[in-house]
Amino acid sequence: MAIPTFIPPPLRGDACGAPLLPRLVLEPTLSQTGVFDGAWWPRSNDVMAELPDLITALTVHLGRIVRVGLDADAWDDVPRSVTVDGQVIRISWFPGSDRTISLSLGFQNHFLLLVVPPETGLGTARTAMAEAAGRDNNATAAELLP
Repeated sequence: MAIPTFIPPPLRGDACGAPLLPRLVLEPTLSQTGVFDGAWWPRSNDVMAELPDLITALTVHLGRIVRVGLDADAWDDVPRSVTVDGQVIRISWFPGSDRTISLSLGFQNHFLLLVVPPETGLGTARTAMAEAAGRDNNATAAELLP
C-alpha cells in the first residue's frame, strides 16, 4: 500500500505578492564544526506550510535533501514524506528535540538546525539564530532559547 505524500503549493506570498522566504541563517563556511549548522525561525507550527520552503531554500545551499528529522510533538499533522520540486523527502520523527531539525543529504552528511519557535520575539530570535550560526558554536538549544 502506497503512503500518500503531500505536494506543497508554491511559495506563500506577502500582502503584495512577494514570496515569504524562510527565516533562515546558516554558518557561513558550512564547516559543520559546531553543535548547530544554522537556525530556522518558522512562521507557524504547520509543518506542511513551513517545511517545503525550507527544503527549497536549503537545497540551493546544501544540495539534495533526502530525509528530515524532527519532533512530531512540536508540529501539526506530520506526514511520512513531502514532495518538493518533484523529489520525495522522507520525514522521520523523534521525541524530545522540539528545538532542532536534522537534514540528511546522504548516509553520512547531516545538518542540524536550531528551530526558533514561531512565537519567539524578534530580539530573542535574532540573537539565538546568530549564535547558532556562529562557527564552532557550542551552546545547546536550551541555552540559546531558555
